[in-house]
Amino acid sequence: MARILPLRDIEKLVGSEAGKSAWFLIDQERVNRFADCTEDHQWIHVDEKKAANGPFGGTIAHGFLTLSLIPYFTSEVGVVPEGVAMTINYGLNRVRLLNPVPVGTRIRDVMVISDVVKKGEGRVLVTTTHTLEIEGQEKPACVAEALMMFMLEQA
Repeated sequence: MARILPLRDIEKLVGSEAGKSAWFLIDQERVNRFADCTEDHQWIHVDEKKAANGPFGGTIAHGFLTLSLIPYFTSEVGVVPEGVAMTINYGLNRVRLLNPVPVGTRIRDVMVISDVVKKGEGRVLVTTTHTLEIEGQEKPACVAEALMMFMLEQA
């Protein structure tokens, strides 16, 4: 569960690891549901028989499925300033999909607080860097910078 901290304490965390999430299983059912949601039914993701003879020896998760799990992981290991009324997904900076995630493997997020910027009265922009690791592999699946705008309650 995300930690609620005074803003000054979050500012002190810039450049340090906020935490590592628990391992999260990427199974075929999740991949199939993501394919249905995005209309991306490429065989490398959903056709287990054809993919078994493909370049990865089986189906792999969509890169955007892997990326889309960042908010979930953030809810587990992230930090939130005290007095937040609302949080807004402010987007992504650099994103790299470095290694395919084979279906049946587990991933986790190693989250680092990269930057904290006060953006005017009652708004704080926090940038976090997420390295999505694949269990048993050295090369991560994804590295991405995510931005969250925290809207603070007005005193």
